[in-house]
Amino acid sequence: MTQKREYKQDYPEKTLYIPGPTEVREDVIEAMCEPMFGHRMDQMTDLYTTIVEDTKEFLDTDNDVVVLTGSGTEFMESSILNLVDEDVLCTTCGSFSERQANVAERLGKSVDTLEYEWGQAVKPEDVREKLERSETDYDVVTCVMNESSTGVRNPIEEIGDVVAEYPDTLFVVDAVSALGGDYVDIDEHDIDVIFTSVQKAFAMPPGLAVCVVSDDAYEREVASESASWYGGFQRSLDYYDRKGQTHSTPAIPVMLAYREQMKHMLEEGHQSRNERHRKMAEYTREWAREHFDVFAEAGYESQTVSCIENTQDIDVAATIEAVSEEYDMVFSNGYGSTLGERTFRIGHMGEHTVESIEALTNAIEDAADL
Repeated sequence: MTQKREYKQDYPEKTLYIPGPTEVREDVIEAMCEPMFGHRMDQMTDLYTTIVEDTKEFLDTDNDVVVLTGSGTEFMESSILNLVDEDVLCTTCGSFSERQANVAERLGKSVDTLEYEWGQAVKPEDVREKLERSETDYDVVTCVMNESSTGVRNPIEEIGDVVAEYPDTLFVVDAVSALGGDYVDIDEHDIDVIFTSVQKAFAMPPGLAVCVVSDDAYEREVASESASWYGGFQRSLDYYDRKGQTHSTPAIPVMLAYREQMKHMLEEGHQSRNERHRKMAEYTREWAREHFDVFAEAGYESQTVSCIENTQDIDVAATIEAVSEEYDMVFSNGYGSTLGERTFRIGHMGEHTVESIEALTNAIEDAADL
């Protein structure tokens, strides 16, 4: 049985290179310290409409945006509840895409899967073949943009183009560990729902989930007989249209942080932010191939999280501990029992730079005696 462990507030500060949460700017943290105000006051309308419209501007989308208190898992679940009447096709290539299938099964949906080995990417031509040959008319196809368990970046743009050929099938994308650090043209590729968590590439404190919703997805939910109460698109968007607020009490301090960080993101720009993340990813992969190898299928490597194959059989847990103790930097082991010591992961997202990633790789080289 778990015992209480007192929070002591005297822990050493560590620089985070894990797949999230990631580093947060000081002024963004300080923004959470404003005096509290009510979630039905005009001040809240000013705050919420600012972050919603700024997000639309940053992502360059004409689709609707919902920001709710919770993790991205909220929209993983609610997108199935809102849009799937019966049948869903889940593309799976790692832990988080498999989780989406599991969520759909738990919600009582009829789930079909297009499965790949961990480390492999979902292929648009396979999605096309599945849709062409299947006797099932799927309500939704799901895909993870960035499978952080394996370091795979799936080609959601091309997959979206394929799904768009089936007007009655909507495309739902989990972009939890990528959006904000890996550019995607949401509208151009007919992505009906794409969601993220702010503690990843948005580089904000945890506590909020962001979802971009197409008109088709909204209308599908309106026509359905049931939907998520908390994460319902109609409920959230209609309340925003009427009041400019959230339908339920939000995490106001985190939204204040969101407002501050979005200023930085807009100043940098989506394309420039994408380019910075691309350079970090390229540096990390070059380093990984020099000393180890990259676990993800070639040509489909993540731009925000590198999964590095432990070809030198270093003690991953001991190396993580040594880097933490000696350098106050934290990176991650492989995901779960399958990849725990076989791989390790470096999160190069948010406000990191090539220089800060190089500081970590130098520390790993020293700790592992490479």
